Amino acid sequence: MSDRKIVLVTGCAKGGIGYEYCKAFAEKNCHVFASDISRRMQDMSDLESDNIETLELDVSSDQSVTSAVDNVISKCGRIDILINNAGIGSTGPLAELPLDTIRKAWEINTLGQLRMVQHVVPHMAMRRSGSIVNIGSVVGKLSTPWAGSYCSSKAAVHAMSNSLRLELRPFGINVVLVLPGSVRSNLGRANLERLGNCEWKLYKDFKEVIAERARASQGEKATDGRVFARHVVKHVLGPKPPKKIVFGHMTGLFALLSWSPLWVSDLFFSNRFGLNKKV
Repeated sequence: MSDRKIVLVTGCAKGGIGYEYCKAFAEKNCHVFASDISRRMQDMSDLESDNIETLELDVSSDQSVTSAVDNVISKCGRIDILINNAGIGSTGPLAELPLDTIRKAWEINTLGQLRMVQHVVPHMAMRRSGSIVNIGSVVGKLSTPWAGSYCSSKAAVHAMSNSLRLELRPFGINVVLVLPGSVRSNLGRANLERLGNCEWKLYKDFKEVIAERARASQGEKATDGRVFARHVVKHVLGPKPPKKIVFGHMTGLFALLSWSPLWVSDLFFSNRFGLNKKV
């Protein structure tokens, strides 16, 4: 096992991109630790193989993260690559979305990644080697309406990654920021399920377009999760991992809009998500 890369991936339940990361790394003969919360452990059962082990890990819990990282270190002596993939969607108007809902998204999407970094970095620093891959989003660079909670949690991931990339350089640790576009996964379905319990007051007339935003990333042209994962894994395992990986459907559009004047993106998103009418 000494010459194989040891990879820890968070958020690996079947149907998500993390599941595909695990398979893609295993195809490259890496030793992969696929992790997720306890109630989703069954959703990883068919990942288990000679190259993939599963373990329970809740990125919002210090105790769980400590236990999982210690487990990998005790078995393999190191972690070469951390894939900070665990995350949840968060849809709804910021003026009405409960703060507890927003707090949960930040706890998992943002602080969950930093929690993993703080537990894994000491082991990488000791060996002066390692790669940390933080999963952001194109909407972390260009926010959309009805998803401000999710967009802001990913924008914070971008900011943290940019700081970490410089701060960890003296220890020989690479930091890679991944910005997926529209990639096929179970995110849209999960978003819609969470919306089922929401009753808007100010925004009751926008219920349909809010639901449309919840499933917007899962259109027919969304990039296949397997294709996306293999693309990321190929670059992460390269001799010089890139600082940033931008890939997936709609990344070109978001790049164009992010370089355009604000009125252009405001007009585009207002038309796309029903914000032109007065109430």
